[in-house]
Amino acid sequence: MTGVKHLIEVHGLKKTYQSGDSRVEAVRNMDFFIDDAEFVTLMGRSGSGKSTLLSILGALNHPTGGKVLVDSLDIYALTAEQRADFRSEYIGFIFQSFQLIPYLTVLENVKLPMAVTGRKKKVQDRMAEDVIERVGLTAKSLRLPDQLSGGEQERVAIARAIVNKPPLILADEPTGNLDSKTAGDIMGLLKSLNSDGHTVIVVTHNPDMEAYAGRTIRVRDGECFV
Repeated sequence: MTGVKHLIEVHGLKKTYQSGDSRVEAVRNMDFFIDDAEFVTLMGRSGSGKSTLLSILGALNHPTGGKVLVDSLDIYALTAEQRADFRSEYIGFIFQSFQLIPYLTVLENVKLPMAVTGRKKKVQDRMAEDVIERVGLTAKSLRLPDQLSGGEQERVAIARAIVNKPPLILADEPTGNLDSKTAGDIMGLLKSLNSDGHTVIVVTHNPDMEAYAGRTIRVRDGECFV
């Protein structure tokens, strides 16, 4: 990171979808930056463009125009294979719907991102057990997802996202399906990870979640307001 001013730089970002005869501008000429080890919320109503923006930041959704630099790397100048490698090494994703494999245990779900790393099984087990302990689920590591509460499933999703120790954590409405107390616990856990040095970006429509972030970028009608 030496000499790098910002971890993420977004320049003139655009994303347009064609819907029949009409064009939908999901992201309109955005410019902003996010520093290393920041905790940022992307705040906006449903349909504002915030989830589209997060998918672009996560190297999942090729923009129509503009650039996204992560650690000075132009991620959309990479090949698809290079972007896949970048995602696996650099980004941890947390989804609102958890995206857990129902027939795998907590431990097995958490180990999934390490399948392509070439690490030995003992190393994978130890790393997975460490992050499962971090999220407070050691006693439930051999349970299946449907044997867990919603908050516990979200904790598994967080453990899976951080098991490869990515610098960047992207969370899309991680508290959207949770009650207020559990949502606060999950945001507190993300805040703790941020304190450990992870850069955390959370998409949310809930103003209560802003209190956990150091900064909020508001998204409205495809535009951002920093």
